[in-house]
Amino acid sequence: MSSRVLPIIRKEFIHIRRDFRTLMIIFIMPVVQLLMFGYAINMEIQNIDLAVLDHSQSPASAELVRAFQGSRFFTVNYFEGGATEVESLFQQRTAKMALIIPHDFAQTLATPLPSAVQILIDAGDSNTAQLIQNYANAVLQNYNAERGLVTPIDVRSTIQYNPALKSSYFFVPGLVAMILMMISALLTSITIAREKETGTMEQILVSPVRPQEIIVGKVVPYIFLAFLDGVIVLLVAHFWFKVPIVGNPLLILAGSLVYVFVALAFGLLISTRAATQQVAMMAALMGTLLPTIMLSGFIFPISAMPKPLQLFTYIIPARYFLPVIRGVMLKGNTLEHIWVSLAVLTVMGLFFLMISAKKFKMTLET
Repeated sequence: MSSRVLPIIRKEFIHIRRDFRTLMIIFIMPVVQLLMFGYAINMEIQNIDLAVLDHSQSPASAELVRAFQGSRFFTVNYFEGGATEVESLFQQRTAKMALIIPHDFAQTLATPLPSAVQILIDAGDSNTAQLIQNYANAVLQNYNAERGLVTPIDVRSTIQYNPALKSSYFFVPGLVAMILMMISALLTSITIAREKETGTMEQILVSPVRPQEIIVGKVVPYIFLAFLDGVIVLLVAHFWFKVPIVGNPLLILAGSLVYVFVALAFGLLISTRAATQQVAMMAALMGTLLPTIMLSGFIFPISAMPKPLQLFTYIIPARYFLPVIRGVMLKGNTLEHIWVSLAVLTVMGLFFLMISAKKFKMTLET
């Protein structure tokens, strides 16, 4: 069998080397996508326009304003108008939050009584408003702590795995899963379709090669190239976006190899049914991009989805790879924690490969 498979593998490598578009897809597109999405998908909000109405004009109020100025989340602008005019700032979109410090702020601060400040937030975007409120509360808590003021409940929380609350720690590993799935499926989705479209399928049909051998011969080169792609993307994620790798890097590479195998097998299944490369590419994009983004837990938690959608997510490969890459990179998970996910991915890959061979055999018979 190997004597018949090796020439097919060699043929695929020669074709890839001569195909500039395929080389672009393999080596340029993943890095560009990771850089673009890595910066575009960011839940952190910085440089929030903050309008300050300081009626106190005291050292204590100035210290409070400096606390907001020292935060990377806020850009402070003093506002000379009255509290009733703050709404115009929101309407003109020149401010997203207003801090109103009362006249008696300094006097009340010197007494045991709580000193109140008013915070107004533009909640046209509810998610953004919630984040702004959290940032403001954090600044006020730090201000109280520095002055030795106590709150009714002393809450001391510790944030594990992402103490700086960087959204890149959450999104970049998910982007790696999305890009590997999309690029790998795209690579193999056009292999058999290309043979049909260019008229070289007849040469394969008359050759003494079994359908299973053709499938294996076409998958092996792309496993190597897609795995190399995964290494490049992981290096960019670690060194460019500074996402830590707490666990064993070899475990990440092993998980990526299994995941790439699933994606390539899925793309090959598409290729056996598609008549043209254009149809194959569209099917690969639609079958990988949207499900990975919407139904894998990449952005939206699966537990918050309706029950029918939760059941549907069990057939999404990225659902099983995300706990692997996030767990190993951020939490230091070992094989004991992720072996079930790797086993499911392996079964999925073998299933797609067997169906591809069967569908290709049916094509040979027609």
